[in-house]
Amino acid sequence: MRKVLNKIMNLVSRCYITFSNSASKCQTLQIKMSGGEQKSDVEHIEPYGFTSRPLDGAEAVALFLDGDKSHGVVLVAGDRRYRIKSLKKGEVAVYTDEGDYIIFNRNNEINVKTKKFIVNADDAIELNTKSLTVNASSGTQFNTPSLKSSGEIEDKTSTISDIRTVYNGHTHNETNTVTRNPNHKMG
Repeated sequence: MRKVLNKIMNLVSRCYITFSNSASKCQTLQIKMSGGEQKSDVEHIEPYGFTSRPLDGAEAVALFLDGDKSHGVVLVAGDRRYRIKSLKKGEVAVYTDEGDYIIFNRNNEINVKTKKFIVNADDAIELNTKSLTVNASSGTQFNTPSLKSSGEIEDKTSTISDIRTVYNGHTHNETNTVTRNPNHKMG
């Protein structure tokens, strides 16, 4: 009976990460479990389409099939030191330890905070939302041959439509003669 009880108690273990290796097909972790027991090369099973490399000190939950600690898998890793707090019900966030984040807020709004925002795409990226806010402290870069907008583009003082109206209607006062409007209008 004691043997069965030990196997049950060894099925799941709370641990923290002491090292990670993301070079292989399945990321492996070194973990330290309660009681000080350490395991190396424990596979970190991640959800399809999502990956992250946890920092040393992040927490994890490891599963040991049949209660045999010779081969385990980490099912989830989290890091309360950097987790975004106070999300509203239904909101989702992706974040880093450096303070960058993407938050899918309520009311179809997305909030992005990063030092530099770069978009490189060989194929189409489509983002559908009511409102997108990007806070980039050092710059925003789009590597694209064409940038289109179906609506207005504006800065602190005007819009592209305002600039177009001024350009298309402007004249020059040259030697007491006012020139005509430009031959080539901004479309």
